[in-house]
Amino acid sequence: MAGHDNDSTTQTPAWWSEYGPGVGPQWRPPGERSLVELLEASARANGPRPAFTVCLGRRLTASHSYNTVHAEAEAFAAFLRCWLGLRPGDRVAIQLPNSLGYPVAAFGALRAQAVLVNINPMFTSAEMRQQLADCGARVLVIADRFADKIAPGTRDTAIETVITASLLHGFAAATRYTLHGLMRYIRREIPNPPRTATTLARALAIGARYRAELAPLATPRGGDDTAVLQYTGGTTGTPKGAELSHSNLLANISQTRAIAGPVLRDGQDTVLTALPLYHIFAFTFNLLVFYSSGCHNVLCPTPRPPSRLRPAFEQFPITKLSAVNTLFQALLRERWFREAPPPHLDFAVAGGTALQPRVGADWQDVTGIAVYEGYGLSEASPVVAVNPPGGEPRPGMIGVPLPGTEIRLFNDSGADITACGGPGELAVRGPQVMRGYWQQPEATAASFRGDWFLTGDIATQDERGYLRIVDRKKDMIDVSGFNVYPGEVEARLTQHPAIVEAGVVGVARPNGGEDVRAVVVASDPQLTQDEVIAWARSALTNYKCPCEVSFRDALPKSAVGKILRHQLR
Repeated sequence: MAGHDNDSTTQTPAWWSEYGPGVGPQWRPPGERSLVELLEASARANGPRPAFTVCLGRRLTASHSYNTVHAEAEAFAAFLRCWLGLRPGDRVAIQLPNSLGYPVAAFGALRAQAVLVNINPMFTSAEMRQQLADCGARVLVIADRFADKIAPGTRDTAIETVITASLLHGFAAATRYTLHGLMRYIRREIPNPPRTATTLARALAIGARYRAELAPLATPRGGDDTAVLQYTGGTTGTPKGAELSHSNLLANISQTRAIAGPVLRDGQDTVLTALPLYHIFAFTFNLLVFYSSGCHNVLCPTPRPPSRLRPAFEQFPITKLSAVNTLFQALLRERWFREAPPPHLDFAVAGGTALQPRVGADWQDVTGIAVYEGYGLSEASPVVAVNPPGGEPRPGMIGVPLPGTEIRLFNDSGADITACGGPGELAVRGPQVMRGYWQQPEATAASFRGDWFLTGDIATQDERGYLRIVDRKKDMIDVSGFNVYPGEVEARLTQHPAIVEAGVVGVARPNGGEDVRAVVVASDPQLTQDEVIAWARSALTNYKCPCEVSFRDALPKSAVGKILRHQLR
């Protein structure tokens, strides 16, 4: 699907003037044929510069230069190809938090001509096993602190080799599991254990001896070959593996750099990566865009509690930050952040889930810079639209489509209602759109109308080309024949000064139709259901207002802070 050659590179979109100074209306595909070419070019150009630093505290940091990342990635590729005998297209699953081991393993897998499969390290063993079984990975790279998941998580899968990586990779520290202890554990717990188990450090030592044998393939993978299997978040059901080709990801890197050109400074920016690299937003934007730009990436394994980010802000001249609504909100609650906001920060972008207007306004009051909201999804590598960094940030809007990206709005009958402005289901066509879902032809076919990918999100578009996401199509609530979008109700509820978060779902009535139910997290324990409903009614039509409100200490969320409405139901 992603190979569609549309004419958007030659046509001038209606919204091109919104991109701002320095960004042209046209976009051309990148010159590289694969991600490997992009990574190697950046390593050659930026050799001794710092590429990644892991910050675990004021006195606990470790860094890799571009040269070191390149050397270790090559060694890992040699281990995979020459020692393990991996073939082009074999899958390598990586289940690591943000650490120096992540880019080494990810870039090494790509250099080995393998397909990278990102897995959430916080997955339960059952979730882990489902994804491993689906992708058919032969190799698993997993954080050693989660080694207790190896036995149940790899049972009845194709995993042949397990490689444990320490969060302290790059530090002068011992790992939690010794190699022999790991092997004893695996052989004891798994009836048909993987043939090989080792540590990342040992794999690199072995691979370093074989680097000279890592000859280029006669026909290297690239272009339309799958580079990454990125599993969807599973917020509405069983995750599916989006097949992202080298061309998909290269295009999205190029598109992002084109529209962000006015604010990106090659070789000068320092980006703080608190979002997990296994998530497609951080993978493409924080990892690939900034690595290809020769910039310095400060990795934080977890932003919880947000005080863990304080040493990074205090030790490094952080200029760029990508985050989700909950992280912006959490930082704003920190006294140290409010009293001394990062002085070098000049750009912040939000994605993953909707940015609450109140949070965006508070952020600008505290830091003096706006948050530029964007929109994307795994199936689009991921970025589809963004408020242009060189243009006007418009709160509540996800911005305009990236250069080279086309959008349409379809109604329930499949008619194109783009000219009317919606609301309709947002469909996307562009070079960043996936090939399809891994081994799911029926699901792939159901997700496309011709060569337009149906996102499942309901959107509107104004006369300037700016898009607004109304809600997920599957989350729409039917109240006596009237459509209620949960996002609209949640947005109103979170404007209440005592409501921190809100989730809204539809609950089926015995006689048909649905009622609106709200689940809220409140800062004031005295807040009542009647007060919440009255607050909603002061701004919303009666049928949109919740009939019932329940209070919780927290709402179920995905790894990047997206409220899981199916769990609320």
